[in-house]
Amino acid sequence: MNSQEHIIMLPFLAHGHLIPFLALAKQLQQRTGYTITIASTKLNIQYLRSSISADSDSKILFAELPFCSSAHDLPPNTESTENLSLDRMIKLLYASQSLEDPLFRLLNDIIDQEGRPPLCIISDLFFGWAVDVAKSVGTVTVSFNTGGAYGVLAYVSFCLNLPHRSTDSDEFLVPGFPESVRFHHSQLHPYLRAADGTDMGSKFMQSQFSRCLESSGWLCNSVEEIEPLGLDLLMKYIRLPVWAIGPLLPPAALKSSSSSQNTIGASQMMQLAIGLEGSGKSFIWVVRPPLGFDLNGEFRAEWLPEGFEERMKQSRRGLIVRNWAPQLDILSHKSTGAFLSHCGWNSVLESLSQGVPIVGWPMAAEQAFNSKMLMEEMGVSVELTRGIQRVIEAKEVKRVLESAMDEHGKGEDMRKKATEVKELMKLAVREEGQEKGSSLKAVDEFVRTVLYKRRAAMMADRCSKISAKSD
Repeated sequence: MNSQEHIIMLPFLAHGHLIPFLALAKQLQQRTGYTITIASTKLNIQYLRSSISADSDSKILFAELPFCSSAHDLPPNTESTENLSLDRMIKLLYASQSLEDPLFRLLNDIIDQEGRPPLCIISDLFFGWAVDVAKSVGTVTVSFNTGGAYGVLAYVSFCLNLPHRSTDSDEFLVPGFPESVRFHHSQLHPYLRAADGTDMGSKFMQSQFSRCLESSGWLCNSVEEIEPLGLDLLMKYIRLPVWAIGPLLPPAALKSSSSSQNTIGASQMMQLAIGLEGSGKSFIWVVRPPLGFDLNGEFRAEWLPEGFEERMKQSRRGLIVRNWAPQLDILSHKSTGAFLSHCGWNSVLESLSQGVPIVGWPMAAEQAFNSKMLMEEMGVSVELTRGIQRVIEAKEVKRVLESAMDEHGKGEDMRKKATEVKELMKLAVREEGQEKGSSLKAVDEFVRTVLYKRRAAMMADRCSKISAKSD
C-alpha cells in the first residue's frame, strides 16, 4: 500500500481510551505502512511514548496539542480523567473542546508539508467536533468506539434519547434495542439517572454523539463473532458502516489508572474483604483508598478487617497489592479462575482473551450495559452488585464468589463459554497465508473505504474545477 498516506488519530483524554488508540495505531502502521500520527496533550503523549518499549520498531508519530487545564478551572496538569471527581470530569469534557483549534492548525501544517490533507482523522466518540474540523480541511472522520458494540450503543442511545424520562417504571426501553431487551434504573450511574437534557453531562454527550453520526463510519474495539447482536444493532441504529477491529489489547505491563468513579466505598471494601475470607477462595486483590479519600494516598489498615491482611498472608490464600498490578499477566496465569471487574471494556477484553469468566461490579459510564451483555448474551459473567452507593453484604459476596468458582454448575458453564470466546478472539486476528480473521478483514475494509472516499472526493473536486472553467 501507499506509504505516503497519512492518518491522524485523536483519542479522548483518558487512559482507557489512549490504550486502544495506540494499539490500533500500531496495527494500522504495520498493515499499511502509512504514516500514523496520534495527537493529544503533552502529558498524554508522554504516557503513550512510555508504553512503547525502547527496542520497539514502532514508527508511530506523536503531535502535542497545546492545552492549559487551569484555564478551564481544573487543577494544573490535569490532562486525563485519572483520579478526577465527577464534577471535574465534566469540566474536562468541556475543556477538551479547546483542542479544536490546535487540531485545525496541525492539519494545515500537514497540508503545507505534504501537499494534501491526511487520508482521514480517526477520532474518539467524545470528540464529535472533529467531524467539522475534518470537513473544513477536505478530509473525512471515522469515529472510534473504544468500547463494545452493545454497551456503547446502549450508552449513546440512552444519552441521545433519555428514555428513562418517559416512564415511571423502573424498567425502560432503549431505542435501537428490540422490545424484548429491557434496561433498569439500577443500571444507571447517578449522573445518568439525573440526566434530563439540560444538565452539563447529557448536553455534552448529545452534542458529541450526534456529530459522530455524521462521520464516515465507526470503528469498534470488538469482535464480530463474540458480539453479533450488538454489532448488528449498532449498525442499524447509526446507519453507517461499522468495522469490528478488536480485540485491541494493551501491553501486559502498561500501567493504567481509572477515575474515582471506579472506586468502591469504605463499607463496601470492608464487606468485600469479609466475603472473600469467608468464601475460602484464593485471591489477588489490588486495593487503593476508598471513595472519599485521596486515591494517591497511603492505604490504611483500618479499611480492612482487623488482622485480615496478616491472616491472608499466613494462610497463603490472599495477596493484597497496593494500587496497581500487571492485570494481563495475572489473568493469563493458569490458576486464575475468575475476575472481579467493574466491566470497563478494556478489562473485559483482557479477561476474555485469557478465557477467564467475570464477576461484575459495574460502576460508571456504560459498564452496567457491558455487564448485562456479558450475562445475557455471552453467559460468561455473574453480577455481584452495581455502583458505588449500593449496600453490599459479606454473605452475598461469599455466595456469588462460590457460584462463580464452582467446579460444576454455573461456574463450570461460565468457564466453558469464556474459553469459547477466547478462541473466537484468537481466530479474529489470525492470518495464515491468504486466510484472515474477521477483525483483520475489517481493518483492510476500513482502509479501502477511506481510500475510495479520498478518490471520490478528488474526482468530484476535479469535475467541479472543469465545470467552473467551462462556464
